[in-house]
Amino acid sequence: MTQATQAVTREKLLQDFNAVVAETEQLLKDAATAGGDKANAIRGDIEIKLRSAREKLTELEHAAVEKTKAAAQATDTYVHEKPWQAIGITAGVSVLVGITIGLLLNRHR
Repeated sequence: MTQATQAVTREKLLQDFNAVVAETEQLLKDAATAGGDKANAIRGDIEIKLRSAREKLTELEHAAVEKTKAAAQATDTYVHEKPWQAIGITAGVSVLVGITIGLLLNRHR
């Protein structure tokens, strides 16, 4: 799954979730004013929409977990195959972070 596809999927999920929340809020308002069988039907609709939202969130969670596992495996493989390059990259990033922090701390004085 590419980053663009993930961004689209994440955006779609957020839109769907926001739509479910908005519909649920409306259904709750309708349930508050309705009575008897109509209230039961509205509650049923709410349960269905919430179940759907939960399923979509679970799917996104599984996709995120799989991507994280794949990234961790790729990183582990790279570090084992090229340990000195990994050490060099880590040292370089550490120096950059240290310089940035030093500049930021010096700037506030």
